[in-house]
Amino acid sequence: MNNKNGRVYIRILDVSDTDDMLNHMLRNRELFEGVSPKRCESVYTKEVQEKGIENGIKQREEDKRYAFGIFLTETDQLIGDISLFEVQRGPHQKCILGYSMDQAHNGKGYMTEAIQLIMKFAFEEIGLQRVEAGVMPRNVGSMRVLEKAGFRQEGLARKLLEINGVREDHVLFAMLAEDYLDRVKE
Repeated sequence: MNNKNGRVYIRILDVSDTDDMLNHMLRNRELFEGVSPKRCESVYTKEVQEKGIENGIKQREEDKRYAFGIFLTETDQLIGDISLFEVQRGPHQKCILGYSMDQAHNGKGYMTEAIQLIMKFAFEEIGLQRVEAGVMPRNVGSMRVLEKAGFRQEGLARKLLEINGVREDHVLFAMLAEDYLDRVKE
């Protein structure tokens, strides 16, 4: 997925990305804590970030999770991460999409590009049939990103996740392999 034709590219994270991921987490801590489940303080350490990347490698080998970094093509700077997790095979052939973007790069269309790249991976390389995503209704920017990338809104999951001690509703989105193929043909 190291396609450098666009403004960003994605590639599987490896241990050499540990410092960059830690800095990404530290720079954006306040933003991420407002939209993500509560994290332990240790997540903001090099050891835990490295262990997380190593775990991601193991989960990729087990076909459970695919974790990528999002990099600027021009500078190779890590500006975010994107992953397919809770991969289910058998009759489901689906997963959940998760992502984060450095707040300094929000609103520039980079995440839409990264989602398009990971959808190519999901549908063309690992053969999934459905990718789901959930977003809190107040996170209008993230919902817009999913819509621009071709996801369709499917409903509302009431009190889906606990964020900062509060059970939060999430708007559910999905993209099917056929939706992706229709977009590619356009």
